[in-house]
Amino acid sequence: MPPEQARIQPVRYRPPDARDAKGPNIRLLPALLLGAAVLAAAILAFLFTARSVELRFQPGAGRVELDGGPALAFQGVHLLLRGEYQVRAEADGHHPIETRIKVGSERNQAFEFRFAPLPGLIDIVAAPPGAQVAVDGRPLGKAPLAEIPIEAGRRRFRFTHPRHRPLELQVQVEGRRQPQTVQARLPPNWGRIGFATQPPGAAIFVDAADTGLRTPAVAEILAGERDILLALKGHKNHRQRLLVTAEEERSLPSVQLQKADALLTVHTRPAGAGLTLDGQYQGETPASIALQSGRTYRLQAFKGGYAARSAAFSLQPGERRQLNWPLTELTGTLTVAAEPPEAELFIDGRSMGAATQTLELPARPHRLEIRLAGHAGYSKEILPRSGLTQEVRVKLLTLEEARLAALRPEIATAQGQRMKLFRPGPIRLGASRREPGRRANETLREVALSRLFYLALEEVTNAQFKAFASGHDSGEYEAQRLNKDDQPAVGLGWHEAALYCNWLSKQDGLPPFYLEDLGKATGFRPEATGYRLPTEAEWAWAARHRQGESDLLRFPWGAALPPPNRHGNYADRAAAHLVGRIIFNYNDNHAVSAPVGSFPANAKGIHDLGGNVSEWTHDFYQHPAAADLGPLGPGEGEYHVIRGSSWMHGTVTDLRLSFRDYGIDGRQDLGFRIARFAE
Repeated sequence: MPPEQARIQPVRYRPPDARDAKGPNIRLLPALLLGAAVLAAAILAFLFTARSVELRFQPGAGRVELDGGPALAFQGVHLLLRGEYQVRAEADGHHPIETRIKVGSERNQAFEFRFAPLPGLIDIVAAPPGAQVAVDGRPLGKAPLAEIPIEAGRRRFRFTHPRHRPLELQVQVEGRRQPQTVQARLPPNWGRIGFATQPPGAAIFVDAADTGLRTPAVAEILAGERDILLALKGHKNHRQRLLVTAEEERSLPSVQLQKADALLTVHTRPAGAGLTLDGQYQGETPASIALQSGRTYRLQAFKGGYAARSAAFSLQPGERRQLNWPLTELTGTLTVAAEPPEAELFIDGRSMGAATQTLELPARPHRLEIRLAGHAGYSKEILPRSGLTQEVRVKLLTLEEARLAALRPEIATAQGQRMKLFRPGPIRLGASRREPGRRANETLREVALSRLFYLALEEVTNAQFKAFASGHDSGEYEAQRLNKDDQPAVGLGWHEAALYCNWLSKQDGLPPFYLEDLGKATGFRPEATGYRLPTEAEWAWAARHRQGESDLLRFPWGAALPPPNRHGNYADRAAAHLVGRIIFNYNDNHAVSAPVGSFPANAKGIHDLGGNVSEWTHDFYQHPAAADLGPLGPGEGEYHVIRGSSWMHGTVTDLRLSFRDYGIDGRQDLGFRIARFAE
């Protein structure tokens, strides 16, 4: 159709559908704006309340981590809220740093840390090889040594060798696992001495030892005063004393040996006996000695374990005499009595049959052993003596008995606390429902104790606890001091007592018993032998068990109230103005806690298991207690068991040894003592 004939047709208008819109849903905008506002407010609040904390490391740290709360870092400065943070940092070639910091209220704070370098790897070379090496007094072995880890710093290396003078070197060890080589050349401790004789070929002896050299020769002789002997067959021996200094070199004048006109050859059975002629040592048999004729000599032969033999004689001109001397072996009598009777006796590694017998042995050192399968062996060096009878009595221990015997009955900690070894047995915890004063949580249950343990004789004192936590203060009660050095440490929670045990374990090089995290004990290692709190069963066994008695002790002093005066520190007349209930007419002369060990120990030698302060135990508290709990108590819980009465207690309920309490925080009458497994 031609353009001029096209027509425009009208159409009906239709408004667009809202569902066809491509823009955002306007109902989401308020929520998004609200979230953005909350986030912005949180960020502003953090920025307003955070402190600027600078962590300075020397040398610079390669990686730094902070745990304990939100943190923002910018060019070494951290924005942190107030509180405690765990800092972990690493630097190449250095020990990592892991510590805690406390961010205070100041706006700007700084903490400085210094990395300790890792040990250096040191190669040690010495001339001559085989020299003994020690660093700062610690033996390392014989050079050469390769890649020995030695802490960084200035170290003193000492080299020793039997034929050389000692040498000391001061070496700066760089550390950081960097390799270094220490080289040492020890100065000789001998002189080079030249010997010559006419005629030549004389053997050279130094201090009666054959050098293997024949004149003319140069001998290396250790420094000092030496006895020199030149011996040539058919000639008289030449002797002289010679003072040798280290590293000297000299030649002695040639010695004209005198031709001997008599010769004595000596053989002994056995060979190897020492010979002296008129008191002068001539060497060991067999030996030929040139002598002057017509002169009387005294010859003596001697050997360990044999009777000495001597004779006087003279030789004629040109005489050649040979002596054949059998030596008489010396013996001593040894009587052995051993148990069990089936034990076997060994002398110098050779079986002699049943251990119980009487033997004649050569009078020289022997190694005596007594053995029996399943038992610990016995070994001893003996020296039989001629004409004497020696007696050895031995009772072999089983391996179990030997293991127990090896444990010391009493030990002391690094702080001097005395601990006693106990071999416990089963113990019944709790009390009968008919017992006056019994509480509902004192349910009866049996606990089988099988592991040997050590228990401290006294409670931990303020002085001892402050060595771990210097800021601790046991405070006072009604103007009565609780913070004297020899009073028991109180006012501390269970976790603090457990961490003290771990700290003390480290002082003594023992594996820590408790697992730690962020200043709390979060678990324990049952196999560890480090210090810990006594278990409830151990505490009860030490307090209530009586050797040979079937009944358990009810009160620390016996079966009924009242206690004898000054038996222990309970709520007495002196505490009447401090506590509500006291033991009438009882006096112990202490209003509050007494110095530890002030009162007599119980039958097991333990002080204050009743009275003075109540004590934390290891166990979680559970009520009612399950009948099948093991020796270490429940595996989890919130509170821990408290055992024993204190200076605040004066009622029948509190004073009984079966009384048990629980808690987690400290009290002014609550302390602790330490324990540990023996193996």
